[in-house]
Parts: sequence; C-alpha cells; structure tokens
Amino acid sequence: MQVLLNKLIDLDEYKKIEGYISENKFPITINGVLGSAKAHLISALHAHTKKSCVILTSNELNTKRIYEDIKNFGIENVRMYPSKDVFFYNAEAYSFDIIDKRIEVMNVLMADRPCIVIMSADALLDKIVKKEEFKRYIKNIAVGDKVEFEKFISELIYMGYERVEMVEGKGEFAVRGGIVDIFPVAASNMLRIEFWDDDIDSIREVNPDTQRSLEKLDRVVINPAKDIVFDKERLDFAIEKIKQERDSNVRAKDIDIMIDNMENSFRLTHSEKLVNYLYEDNELTNILSYFSSSPLVFLDEPVKVKQKCEIEYNSFADIMKEKLMQGTILPSQLDIRYKHEYALDTLNKYDLINMTLLYGDSQLTRESQDVNMKVKSIDTFSKNFKVLDDNLRHYKDMKYHIILYTRNTTSMNNIKEELREQGFSVNICLEEDVKLEAGVIHLVKGNLNTGFEYPEIKLVVLSEQDIFAESSKKNRKLRKTKGKKIESFTDLKLGDYVVHDQHGIGIYKGIEKITVENTVKDYIKIEYRDGGCLYISISQMDYIQKYIGSEGKAPKVNKLDTAEWKNTKQKVKKSVTDLAEKLVKLYAERQKVEGHAFSQDNEWQVQFEDEFPYIETDDQLIAIDEIKKDMESTKVMDRLLCGDVGYGKTEVAIRAAFKSLQDGKQVAVLAPTTILVEQHFKTFAERMKDFPIKIEHLSRFRSAKEQKVSIKKMENGLSDLLIGTHRILSQDIKFKDLGLIVIDEEQRFGVLQKEKLKNIQKNVDVLSLSATPIPRTLHMSLSGIRDMSILEEAPRERQPIQTYVIEYEETLIKNAIYKEVGRGGQVYYLYNRVGSIYEAAEKLRTLMPEINIVHAHGQMNKRELEAIMEEFILGKIDVLVATSIIETGLDIPNVNTIIIHDADRMGLAQLYQLRGRVGRSSRIAYAYLMYKKEKVLKDTAEKRLNAIKEFTELGSGFKIAMRDLEIRGAGNLLGSEQHGHMVTVGYDMYYKILDEAVRELKGEITFGKKEITIDINVNAYIPDNFIQNEMQKIEIYKKIASVSCLEDMYEIEEEIEDRYGNIPDTVDNLLHIALMKSHANIVGIRSIIQKGTNVIIDFYEDANFDMEKLLEIIKKHSRNLSYTNIKKAYLTYKIEKGKSEKEIIKQLMGIMKNIE
Repeated sequence: MQVLLNKLIDLDEYKKIEGYISENKFPITINGVLGSAKAHLISALHAHTKKSCVILTSNELNTKRIYEDIKNFGIENVRMYPSKDVFFYNAEAYSFDIIDKRIEVMNVLMADRPCIVIMSADALLDKIVKKEEFKRYIKNIAVGDKVEFEKFISELIYMGYERVEMVEGKGEFAVRGGIVDIFPVAASNMLRIEFWDDDIDSIREVNPDTQRSLEKLDRVVINPAKDIVFDKERLDFAIEKIKQERDSNVRAKDIDIMIDNMENSFRLTHSEKLVNYLYEDNELTNILSYFSSSPLVFLDEPVKVKQKCEIEYNSFADIMKEKLMQGTILPSQLDIRYKHEYALDTLNKYDLINMTLLYGDSQLTRESQDVNMKVKSIDTFSKNFKVLDDNLRHYKDMKYHIILYTRNTTSMNNIKEELREQGFSVNICLEEDVKLEAGVIHLVKGNLNTGFEYPEIKLVVLSEQDIFAESSKKNRKLRKTKGKKIESFTDLKLGDYVVHDQHGIGIYKGIEKITVENTVKDYIKIEYRDGGCLYISISQMDYIQKYIGSEGKAPKVNKLDTAEWKNTKQKVKKSVTDLAEKLVKLYAERQKVEGHAFSQDNEWQVQFEDEFPYIETDDQLIAIDEIKKDMESTKVMDRLLCGDVGYGKTEVAIRAAFKSLQDGKQVAVLAPTTILVEQHFKTFAERMKDFPIKIEHLSRFRSAKEQKVSIKKMENGLSDLLIGTHRILSQDIKFKDLGLIVIDEEQRFGVLQKEKLKNIQKNVDVLSLSATPIPRTLHMSLSGIRDMSILEEAPRERQPIQTYVIEYEETLIKNAIYKEVGRGGQVYYLYNRVGSIYEAAEKLRTLMPEINIVHAHGQMNKRELEAIMEEFILGKIDVLVATSIIETGLDIPNVNTIIIHDADRMGLAQLYQLRGRVGRSSRIAYAYLMYKKEKVLKDTAEKRLNAIKEFTELGSGFKIAMRDLEIRGAGNLLGSEQHGHMVTVGYDMYYKILDEAVRELKGEITFGKKEITIDINVNAYIPDNFIQNEMQKIEIYKKIASVSCLEDMYEIEEEIEDRYGNIPDTVDNLLHIALMKSHANIVGIRSIIQKGTNVIIDFYEDANFDMEKLLEIIKKHSRNLSYTNIKKAYLTYKIEKGKSEKEIIKQLMGIMKNIE
C-alpha cells in the first residue's frame, strides 16, 4: 500500500535515514523500532530508494512475521531464504522444501530486479557456489532448439536432479525413449520435454499426480536442484582429494561406497557434505554475493543476530568434531560451513542498517549514524470494545490518519457496519491510489501482526489481531488435486506375490514375449507351487492384483490345476457374506429410519461459533455446512471427516455437538485413549463454559464412584455430553435422549466396536473423525456407503514440519533438545518400549542434567500419569520421554520437536500421527526419525522413512493412508477372523468378494466380470523400445485392461501418447482388443479364439445378446459368418484373405456391438 509507505516521508527521522543512505554513510543504527513498524520502515526504504534489501533475523519465527508484514504493505518481490541447519548436514534424508525455497531466492536474484530477502542469520554460514558458476548450470530451452540428448541427461544429474522411474516430486527426472519428465525446483508442476533425435519437439507442463499434460509451452527455464552443482571434471577432482584424505582413522567401507557411487554412477546424494572437495574455498560464497548491486542489509537486533551465528556454528562444529573422532567423516568436512567470525566480518563490506528496540544494542560493527525513532506500540484490546471505542475517538479527535487491517472481506464488512453504527466515518481501501483522510478509519484487507503509532505524523496502524488478540494469520490456500494418488500396481516388482481371480496366489516372474504363428504378444508369467507356471495374456491383466496382506509374512502360494483356490475363496465368501449381511442390514436400516431433523442455527449457535478464537479455514466452513445440512434433514447422518493432524477437526465436531445440544439432544464422544479423553474434556469444557451445558467424562483417571455418578446423570438426562473411551460401549451406559455420536481417531477402533456404538440407537447421527483413515474406511467412503468431508487446507501460519531421517547420534539428540528448549519450547522423545524406558530417560538426564526430563507410559499408576501429563501441558517439563500414548490427539502448541527412537520399527500411519503431535503453532517444527547406527534397514522400513519424508507437505494424511496399505499390508482392520481371511486371499480379492456380497445383499444386479479369453493372431503388445521400464509397462497394461467403453479407450490412448509419444500399431491393437473385450463381457462371450483362418466366438450359457440382430448380421455376412447352437452356442467368423490386423479387429468389434 504505497500511500501508507509514503506517509513516512513526512517524518524527520525518516528523512535523516534516507539522507544517510543517499550520502553512503553506513552503518546506520535505528533505535526504538518495534513489531510490524520494522517491516513498514523497511518496505518504505525499499520502495523509495529502489534498492534491494536483506533482513537478518535471530530466528525463523521473526523471519516469517517480517515476511508477512512486508507482503501486507504491498511489496510483491519478497522471499524467505532458509538456512541449512546442523541436522541438514547430517541427515540421510530431509524435507525438500528447504532447497526449493533457497533455489527460488537464487533464481529471483538472477533477475537483477530490486527485491527483499529475509533470512535467519545462520544462513550466512552456508557455502554455495558463486553466482557465475550457478548461472552456468541454468538451462534455458525452447521448442526447436538443438540439444544433445545424452549430454542433457548427464547435465541434469550434475545439476542435482535424481533419476527415477516415474517423477513424483521436485528434484526428480525420468527418461522414456525420447521423452524426459522433470520436476524443476521452485516450480509448481513438472515438465515433459519431447525430443526428436537432438531437436526439442515439444515442451508441456504436466500434473505430477495424474502424469497428464496441462498446457503446451514454447520455452522453459530449468534451475539446478541444489545450490552445490558440479560437473564430471569437478567430480573427478573431488574423488582424488577424498582418496588422499582417506586413512586408517576413517571407516574405509563408508568412504569406498561413496567413491564407488561417484565413480560409477556419478551419484553424489549430499553434495553439501563434500563442498570443500568439489570446490576450492575461493570459488565459494554465501547468498549475499548474489545481489547485483549492494543491498541494504538490515540486522534485526544485531546482538541476537551475532549470537544466532555463534550458537549455530558451535553446535555444528561440536558434532562434526565428534564424527571426526569416531572416524565417520573426513578432516576437510569440518570446514563445509563458514566460521561465524568470518561470516559476520563479511557483513562490513555491505551497507548495514542496525534495527534495535533499545539504544546501545547495536555494537556488532563499527561506529554508526544513530537515528532515534518515536514509534509507539498498540496495546491489544482483547475484545474490550469500550477501550477500543475510546481510543478510536481519541485518534479521530486528534485528526489522525487511521488504518485498520482486517483479515478478509467478511470481516471488513462486519467491522465497517459496526464502526458506522458507532458514528465513525469509514472508508474501504481496495485500490492502491487511495487518498488518506484525517479522522477517517480506512479499512485495508490484510493480516498485520501488530499495530503501531507515529504520534509526530499522526499515523496509527491497527490490526484486527490487536482488537481480538488472535494469534495466527491466514496462508494463501494451495489446493491439491484430488484423486487417486497411489496405485499399487506401479510398485510391482519381480518376485512379488500376485493374486489371479481363477488360479490364486503366485509369484510374479516378469513379462515374456511369445511368438505364435508369426504373431508377437506379451504374457505375464506367474509361478505357482511345485514349479507350475501360468502365462497370462495381457488382455487378462484385470484378473491379476498385487498381493497385499500382512507385512513381513509370506502368503501361501497356491498349486495349479487343483480345487485349493476355489475352496479357499468359497470359505472366505461364506464368512464375508455373514459380515456383509450385518453391515448392509445396519446401513440399510439407517437409511430407512428417519432420524431427528435438527433445528436451523439459533442465536446461541451463532454466538458460540463467533467465540472461536481463530479464523476458520475455508475447508472447515464447508465441512461444518455439510454436517449441518445432514443434521437438519431426516436422513440419519453417517459422515467421515478426514483432515490432517491439527487441521481443526475437533472444532468442527464441537460445533456439531453444540447444535445437537441446542435441540435438547445428548452427545456421546468416543476417543481411543484415556489421555485423549482428558484433553477432549478440557477442550469441550473450555469452549462451552459460557453456556449452561453439563459435560461428563469416563476414563481410568476417574474413580469407579465418580464414573457411576456420571453414568447415572446421563441416563436421567441431568448431563448433556459424555466423553469416554470404549467404556462408553459397555451395556450399563444408557442415554436418555442421544442425538449425536462423535468417533475421534476412527482408525483406532475395530469395525465391531464402531458398529456396536451405532447400534446403541439406529436413528442417531454419527460423525467420525480421522487423520489417516484406515483403508477399509476409505473404501467404504469412496464407494458411496458413507458421506465424506475433507479438510485439505492448513490452518493459518501452519508450516510443513521439517523432517530428518538420521542415524542415532547422542550429540545430535542433545543439539535438537537444546535448540527447542532454548527457544522456550518442549520436546517429545518417543521411546516405545516400556521395559527400558526408565533407562532411556536416565541416559538423556545424564547427557543433559540441566534439562527437566520425565518419562511416561500407559502402564503407570493412573494418578501419576495424570500428574505428569498435567505438568507437561503446563510447561513445567522440558522433555517427555513417552511411549506411543502420545500418538493420538494431544494438542500442545508449545511442543515443536519430536525425536522418534527406532523410527524404522514404526508403521507409516503411526509415524505420521506421531509427527503430527508437533507443528501446531506458528513456529517451525522438527521431526527427527532416528534409526540405529550401522543398522541395515529392511526394505519396508526404508520405504516408510522415505514416504514420511516424501509427504512433508501439509495435508498428506489421505496419501499416507494409501501408501501405508502398500507398505504395512492391510493390517487387522476387521477383527482377527476376517483378518485371517484377508491374509489368505489378499486385500484386493477380499474386498472384491466383500463388495460382491454387499451388492448381492442390496439386490443390485451384478453381472460381474466373467473370464473372457481372446486369442487372435494379431500383434498386440507394448514394445520394449516404447516403454522400457517394466513397472510402468505393467501400469499401462493394467489401465488398458480396465477399458470398459470408448471414452475410456480414448482417455487412456491420450495419456499414453502424452507420456510416451506416438502410439505404435501394436499398442493401438491392444487398446482395441481391450474395448472388444468389454463389449464381449456385455453380451456374454466366453472366448474369442482364432484357429487357422477361422475365429470361434464361444458364448456362456446365460449369454445376453439380441438373437434377431444376430440373425440379421449372419444374413448380411453369410459368406464368412455362421452360428451353431447344438451342444453350445458359438459363432464362426472366417477371415477373408488379405485382411489387415486392424480390419480383423474392426469386424469382430462390429459383430459384438451389433448384437448388444
């Protein structure tokens, strides 16, 4: 907002600062500036001097606040530059968003336009390549350019991109023939570059989730994926230096593996760790040298900036020295970061401006020009509207220019009406060129952190946060594409177990080409028990599924040509049908039964919702609206609310509960753990304290006598809301008039427990909450049995949790704990073994005697556990060493670091839940996933840790549920008996049987897919030179096999062409045979088999074709078409001489379409 920045021109102190800048008199020290006034001053100087600015802060929270404020003052070209902390340099894997943001800043600085960059001071310690060197690796390519293909691939590796089979995340690329997929850093979508020899034929932007093109582009810029880039020459140089340093003090095995990777595959996973080997020190720099002209460098509290650099460097040096003593790093790796003294000394080369609250706090550099600003802070009104009114009248009478920042349009309109009713003149400022009038309140849309006042120029700036004392800001919403994120078949590898509908469980042995009568086809080879092999035609791919059962347990492989599989399926079907009957009966009854139609919102509901101390996300508002519509109809609600950990599901549930209570209906809240019950009790009680609502809770923290009283009150209608564990399901619990059941952490309860709760009263509305829905829940939700609402939008100020996968290292643990406690926070240390948890806590206490460390687990005395949790919530305990009792629902905003011991032993959904216990405030949160040193990770454990790192973006719970199913296996979802059946036949087959049983019981007509064999002498396969990767080939075969109509075929055809290029004839034949098969299924054809020049079309006994149409076709084509129906029905089609493969397929398709 330029007019607000221009107001400072009237201030004498501001004129003095501008004068010093124009006369090049540095450093300058500005005293007395505080809060959002700092961002206001910097924004004005940036706008008026047209100079770039760097702001160095002492922590990431200040970085983020200054960034938000500057954006609110209308400066667009502003970025945050994150530092690589000590854990970054020691991690096996880390969240990619750090690199993403750093490269974005480097890219902005290449553009040579004035900008503002804000960073924590320790970013100055990070060594990066010089600007000219980095620029050398930026690729500008356009359609029609000549680019040597093989050289292009090599250069992507040197630029830091990782070659993968299929691109899913930033910093990856894949090659398929002449097509290169790449997801550039600092980009929102991936690119598909199609080569014709060494010419660039086309460039397309691609959605990474669907792998489909979005739009064509003429030219693109591809930035390096790392800030330490290198080429073959530098790699060889580094290898020689490493070999020279390697001695007996270093674990030769580790170094040899690294050298081998560098020599043979040019891989260097963490180039940051070897920056001193790739470059000489005079070839490196830090980010400040990337500015084309000298920027104004602002030090936000210089003494703290110095301390930040010193603390961060010393932490790094301590850990690296210890590693050197252990022999796990090379000597030169001690210097992969700049020493703090050197980094701070380099600041003297720049135009420094110190910003301090108190006079005399700036002695970081040489003597400076001092300016004392007279800025006043604004006291928060905390909804005291009388004080606010008095202050506004004072400003109005004194002819102040009054600016009030409001969070959104709705809020702006509400405040406008309120102020006008109080007699104030109000002007809504939507345009940049607005004129400020004295005594008028100007409303501006934005989320300013704090207000401030300049008495000398009669300017006051207020924020809505000052009025309501709110604590968070609204982030720009990034909508993620919905849809299937992960398909199990993309992970099918040699040796995996697969399930065939008719033949059972076997072992996948790959794709084999078989030539019969000069016709080439691909077949899936499956090996069965006793050496039997089955070759499945690609046209029958839809009869095969990847086996998913229990993690770590191999299924029983079936034997071919026996009744074993048939008997197994029948046994499972009988048991599944019993379960299906119960489920269908319950859901059918719930659909038939008329529930209570709740009243529309009354005044109390509106007042209750207005008292929520935060700003709702759009998704929360949509979900609340959907739930209210369900409740206000006579249909019994059964809705799943799926939202990531900390996304506000509880508030949505509280509003639904309040709505029920307004109609005099009781509410039951079911939670999986005692601790979560206690937390919910406090949350519900706090939210509803201003209303006459009586809340009870049942948990093992309460005595039997207390529980008995609570139960009696609910039965007699003397209490309104009951929160409890599965104790609520006991037969002695009775409600006088139950209206709503809320099930929290739904995935923690078995089906029978949940259905038992719903059976309490079949006309009761049910709302289930889950962050990582169990796969069965997803299945039922997506198949329309239940309604579903999803919270995808992160709460305001929420940031992705920085996640590191690290070898267990005591020094790193100490550093992580000191770092968190040092910023006033608390730590969870997850240690999931009750037997040795005391020793683990004692070990930490010995390491850090000054830190208050306490341990807790579920087998402790209930009073002792309650007391510990209470103290931890109150902030009296620094580190809580606990078992997975902390996994569910705990919401303590001050806990922003979690260390997970033996993370490789945890399930993915569990890791995700645990990580979600932190990051519930505006601070950046950290999750350290530790595994034991020198431990060889199991394949499943490695997949888990990589997946949790991969899904660092906010709102990933939905993806996690799907990926967990693949890695963990289906798990015990339906109780022990059903779990046994699921393991026997695999997840997909189990749900296929269950789905069919449910449909039959519902009375739905299920034709089902009968097995159809198509064997005609037509070349129909995917050539190896078209799709080289076998996993991707399987994925495409699977998609082709799923074709059920012409639209399907066109869509898959389009996708194949988009991803792999022009479709060969053999693939085109495959697509049309798949379409033919779908028509064959409709009319009831068993097989289409070619014998010589005849094609025999065999029908099932219950075939569903039009006989009149068939006779008409035979009459028309009597020369080459005949029909027999003696013992069984079949058609004989005689192939005319000279007919091409496409013509044969076309004629067969015509026959089937004409008899439907």
